[in-house]
Amino acid sequence: MKHTSDTGQGATARPTLKTVAEMAGLAVTTVSRALADDPKIAEATRERVARIARQVGYVPDRAAQRLRTGKTKVITLLLDGTQERISFGSSVISGLTRALVGTDYHLTVTPHFLDDDSSETVLRIMRNKLADGVVFSRVEPFDARVRLLSERGFPFVSHGRTEFSTPHPFVDFDNEAFAYMAANRLIDAGVHKICMIMPNPKFTFYQHLRYGLMRAVREHGVDFVMPTEVTLDSSLDEINAWASALARAPDRPDGFICPGEAAYIALMSGLRGAGLERGRDFCAVVKASSGLLSQIEPRIDVIYEDIEESGYLLGKHLLAAIENPQAPPGQTIQTPDSTTLPARR
Repeated sequence: MKHTSDTGQGATARPTLKTVAEMAGLAVTTVSRALADDPKIAEATRERVARIARQVGYVPDRAAQRLRTGKTKVITLLLDGTQERISFGSSVISGLTRALVGTDYHLTVTPHFLDDDSSETVLRIMRNKLADGVVFSRVEPFDARVRLLSERGFPFVSHGRTEFSTPHPFVDFDNEAFAYMAANRLIDAGVHKICMIMPNPKFTFYQHLRYGLMRAVREHGVDFVMPTEVTLDSSLDEINAWASALARAPDRPDGFICPGEAAYIALMSGLRGAGLERGRDFCAVVKASSGLLSQIEPRIDVIYEDIEESGYLLGKHLLAAIENPQAPPGQTIQTPDSTTLPARR
């Protein structure tokens, strides 16, 4: 059966609301309300209209929709290219995409790098109405983006918390609990000196990691070090070289906490290159967000952070903020998920 569109271009033309309305035997306004899931339209009618729209491949005209509603139906992810190198971006995108299933929103990604002014990027998105909401990570205690977006009343959600007194939407991993749990596992395995590779001190989760480690250190009286020569943002070669030098130090640590898989792989490479072996000379606990590490190090102790679930929650919190700006902000802190540490030989 052929359908003629408003343009008169025949069956190959883009289906419109009028196309769906003619097939359904309804007014265009009724079809529009049905596709918007208006509860005043009978559920059976909404289902029939939705089925016809799918059959003919009807997609809303976003330009017209934007003119009519002021909404772009776009959310944008501000993705830092220097973030933990294994699977973070793809996992967040996968989770966000899952959150958008069944909505008429779609996702765009705006690249960002650590040295760039991300506040300018956010301001450009707002000024040019490029999205209805923004997702970003690598949050600082008094993050300029959070302040800017909150003051402008623009919907957003952050992966990470701030120290602002005014609540805002966020999803975060309990890094304090992770560091405390990891340190205790190392202590239980007989470690005497713990080394934790830290993020840049300007990020909020630096303090959370530090609090967790220091709590375990105070409780058990073990020695510790938080290196300043490298961070989670250092290159793999830099971490490798640092680990190689550390392996030859007379007072080297015998336990390592790595809040990232890539950092651990570089650390392990440097230590092994200097003749040290995990399980004999040191232990390690790693925060993992993929299954890659277990393929390389089958018996490595990991504490899992579900980044895809983070992305899903970020999407849900942002959609809620867009639809109901006056509601309390969605806030989720994910708890660590871990396995058992094998004792050192």
